[in-house]
Amino acid sequence: MFIAIYNDQGTISKLWLRIKRLYLSGTPGRRFVWATFAPYFVFRLLIADLIKGRNPVARYVEYKRSRGMSMVHDWRDWLGGYPFEVAKPEEVFEFYRDRGFVLDKLIAVGNKQGNNEFVFTKR
Repeated sequence: MFIAIYNDQGTISKLWLRIKRLYLSGTPGRRFVWATFAPYFVFRLLIADLIKGRNPVARYVEYKRSRGMSMVHDWRDWLGGYPFEVAKPEEVFEFYRDRGFVLDKLIAVGNKQGNNEFVFTKR
């Protein structure tokens, strides 16, 4: 069995949950969150590209080619993605171990944002 679940980052994960709930609360909440985070995402990536000497437009073109959707669409998907479930790797491991599964492979993101990926087999 394969499972991927967002890494629990404690306070940061709780903050993202609140942001997502606000985004989904209705038009005013969605507009507020989008007006706050779209510029943040754009400028964060712009600064990174300029520091690295990259063409900022290339990032968006390459992203759409590799992901099949625009980066802006992906941002909206992230902001509105709910339910937003998180867990620490050890919590997922213990949950499945207690149900007779053995962990075959784990790709953990450490203390960063992203998905921890697990492969389990039934004993």
